[in-house]
Amino acid sequence: MYNRVQLPNLQYYRPVARAESPQVIRTDICVYGATSAGVVAAVAARRLGRSAALAAFDTHIGGMSSGGLGCTDFGNKAAIGGISREFYRRLGAYYESPDGEAWLFEPSAAARIFRDMLEEADVLLRTNQQLVRVHKTGARIDAIEMSDGTVYQANVFIDCTYEGDLMALAGVEYHFGREANSVYRETLNGIHFGHPNHNFRAWVDPYRIESDPNSGLIPLIQDVPPGVQGEGDACIQAYNFRMCLTDDPANRIPFPKPADYDPYRFELLRRYLNTGMWDVMWLTSRMPNNKTDTNNWGAVATDHIGANYGWPDGTYAQREAIFQDHVNYTAGLFYFLQNDPGVPEHVRHEMSKWGLPADEFQATGGFPPQLYVREARRMIGRHVVTEHDCRHLRTADDSVGLAAYTMDSHNCRRLVVGGRVINEGNVEVPPEQPYPISVRAITPKPEQCTNLVVPVCLSASHIAFGSIRMEPVFMVLAQSAAHLANLAIDGRCELAQVPYSALAADLLAAGQILSWPPATTSPKAVAQAAR
Repeated sequence: MYNRVQLPNLQYYRPVARAESPQVIRTDICVYGATSAGVVAAVAARRLGRSAALAAFDTHIGGMSSGGLGCTDFGNKAAIGGISREFYRRLGAYYESPDGEAWLFEPSAAARIFRDMLEEADVLLRTNQQLVRVHKTGARIDAIEMSDGTVYQANVFIDCTYEGDLMALAGVEYHFGREANSVYRETLNGIHFGHPNHNFRAWVDPYRIESDPNSGLIPLIQDVPPGVQGEGDACIQAYNFRMCLTDDPANRIPFPKPADYDPYRFELLRRYLNTGMWDVMWLTSRMPNNKTDTNNWGAVATDHIGANYGWPDGTYAQREAIFQDHVNYTAGLFYFLQNDPGVPEHVRHEMSKWGLPADEFQATGGFPPQLYVREARRMIGRHVVTEHDCRHLRTADDSVGLAAYTMDSHNCRRLVVGGRVINEGNVEVPPEQPYPISVRAITPKPEQCTNLVVPVCLSASHIAFGSIRMEPVFMVLAQSAAHLANLAIDGRCELAQVPYSALAADLLAAGQILSWPPATTSPKAVAQAAR
């Protein structure tokens, strides 16, 4: 257990007391989770003329898109349409971009755009809404209840959390971790050795007393058997903070020293650096105004490998402990690189130029409040998106959006094989072209829930989710979720009963892209062809 870094308000979870007179909020559509997807789902619902509430777990709005991920992972821009594309065009207007779009942006700019969109659409936004209970009649959700007593009643609910918390409490089947390749006849799932990226490029001894296995392992290494290629397990690809840094002295805050800072926690990195390797900052993308989106790169960097396994099914308090461990790890990492005498002088010199931006994340001292939850629960729905979809070995004929990014998994484990340290789990295999995501992948099996849409923790295998899990795609699917909800309300039917032809026509009219190459015929013609 690690104590909190001395940064103001930097918490995942703050218990909220029950109100003396809890509210009951009734809307057509209720969106839980104010991620980028949650914002888009609520805005889309309002533009369709529906009343909509957006219940945010905390006070942060926009998820990773306003949480430090300013270098957009898109795969193919041409596959992104609708409100998702509008978001990047609004950023383009904000920065006065000559091509009318911005795909590299500051967190504060994204936060401003999301707030503007919510206000323009007159979305009912409530913050610090911690889901504690789901009320159902049979397979239908009647209401959801928060820790402060607020109750949301709606015709349709949309779960836009990164964790699938509403989905899970609603009794919908899900999975987390890595399926064995044999489950869906894939080739890239399960335990995966052999990818060269984000691994050790030099031999590093793992033992406290070098060459002495009896002395125990140094920190950040797991004492686990390697397993067999393709086997399934419950390990989760690593989380990190997408660090917004600056080298502008006028705007730079020094990296904070964790309250319980122990330089020996980074002994593995020290040994690696002293082999001559230095790659921690290789994946630093320049943002406007002398800022960065600094992601994980290399063998030991911002990914906190093996520290997140308890997150998907964890209680809020358990997640808070994991969150603080990640804060301490990240703050300690940068403090170590700047200050430890065991770090090569040229590395300390380079790192001395960097710090947190004073004009970003001001409520949390320049440190991002949003942990990058790359993957948590994944629904098991009517259609499970797998490697076969990504590779176009099968094609869904009821598309609600496209994905195009690499089948991408960050490392899941760091272990010892043959007396040296290795990372395991990294995969990076691109699809040949964008591919469709079925409406059946964002809706539960009807016998489990009839009025819930899940556009973020959708039905996909671990490796397929690695391709889908990009902010533009989440926003695309969230808009489609709102349109699906609207049609179900109009037709007074279950989500699974909405005619796909009607949904396709609505989505195309709203600027969504459903096929590749993009359809050149009218939305009506495309809808007729889909019948």
